[in-house]
Amino acid sequence: MPRDKYSVSIIPMSLVSELKRRNVLRVGAAYVAVAWLVVQVLDSLAPLFGVSEEAARLVVILLAIGLVPVLVVSWLFELTPDGFKRDSDVDHSAPASRISARRLDRVVIIALAMAVVYFAVDKFVFDPARDAELATEVAAAARGEALLGSFGERSIAVLPFVDTSADGDQEHISDGIAEEIINLLATVRDIRVISRSSSFAFKGRDVPLTEIAGRLDVRYVMEGTVRRAGDRLRITAQMIDPRTDTALWSENFDREFGDIFAIQDEIASHVVDQLEIELAGNRPAIQPVDPEAYALYLRAKNLVNRQTRDGALEAEKLLEKSLAIERISPGCPTIR
Repeated sequence: MPRDKYSVSIIPMSLVSELKRRNVLRVGAAYVAVAWLVVQVLDSLAPLFGVSEEAARLVVILLAIGLVPVLVVSWLFELTPDGFKRDSDVDHSAPASRISARRLDRVVIIALAMAVVYFAVDKFVFDPARDAELATEVAAAARGEALLGSFGERSIAVLPFVDTSADGDQEHISDGIAEEIINLLATVRDIRVISRSSSFAFKGRDVPLTEIAGRLDVRYVMEGTVRRAGDRLRITAQMIDPRTDTALWSENFDREFGDIFAIQDEIASHVVDQLEIELAGNRPAIQPVDPEAYALYLRAKNLVNRQTRDGALEAEKLLEKSLAIERISPGCPTIR
């Protein structure tokens, strides 16, 4: 009995043969190959573009779920030169049907070839770079742990002091005081002092001290305020234990601006005392200079830190004025 293309075949066919005839296996193989390639590329590029792990996981889940409807569609329909048609309406003996099958074969071959190329590039190009980066991170972490172990809990971050002056124009003074305290403490070999760039990264940000201490890996944090009115200077400094939110030491200094160097020396000495460090030599101290020259120097330094052309030109003029007042190095003040 001849088979009518519009009727259901009475000849029993195995499930595998029917899957092949309907190109379900070809479509499934092509989908799996393309999906695997997408997942591999996503795994490599996600960190570069800031894609979260949740988003990447969602893509993988959607690709896995998508396999079922793709297989169902390939069972019911076939792509022909005239578009999608129901499988029962397609003459599988026609040349167009064979062309569609060959196209699916090409898709599978191309996807597999791209997967092999990607695997080779990832294995021999990206893997060595990732391994080198991982080794660097591990070495840095080991050095950090060794460093923390050698200092124990004698570590501190000096945050930028806050300018509370009436006009809010003494930022160069408040920043300068914090920087000089960092420089003073850095001369004590038994204290681990966080650098200016790391401490000042939190300037103007409302970040809890516990988080700052955790991110900088320090036991203690110092903060303070600066208020200047004419020649009077009021500095408040406190050393805090973030774990207990306790001020181990706090003091107000209300003096003439010319006493700024002595104030900084005293603050550094209090930190040394709180950490119970025995010094072999003299306590760290700043070589005093003319207060007016120092104020100009701090203003110039503040302008340089802004990294603008106009700021650099203005800073040069201020430094020239500072040098004219007292013949000191532009790196002043110095620690003695």
